[in-house]
Amino acid sequence: MDVKAVAKTVRVTPRKTRLVLDEIRGLDVDHAAAVLRYTPNKAAKAIAKVLNSAVANATNNHQLDEDKLYISACFADEGVTMKRFRPRAKGSASPIMKRTSHITVVVSERV
Repeated sequence: MDVKAVAKTVRVTPRKTRLVLDEIRGLDVDHAAAVLRYTPNKAAKAIAKVLNSAVANATNNHQLDEDKLYISACFADEGVTMKRFRPRAKGSASPIMKRTSHITVVVSERV
């Protein structure tokens, strides 16, 4: 059985988030939590919260064994983009795109 958790509109770019997600894909939940704890990245903190939520969903809502859980899938989709402008020379402006991401972590029980 697959159990997932989603965090929407996290203020980290999807590209940076995917770098961290590639590190933990397929790992056991305990090992993935240890990797995220020592990853010096803003996205790692957000992914750790989503991972903890997915584990809580699996144990409390679906009565799965926490020791047998592993990350079967994880991905980051692009969320809304906040558009801002920076004043430039001669009365012009440059766009600043503040990107957000939707982080999804899916955990399953090893057979």
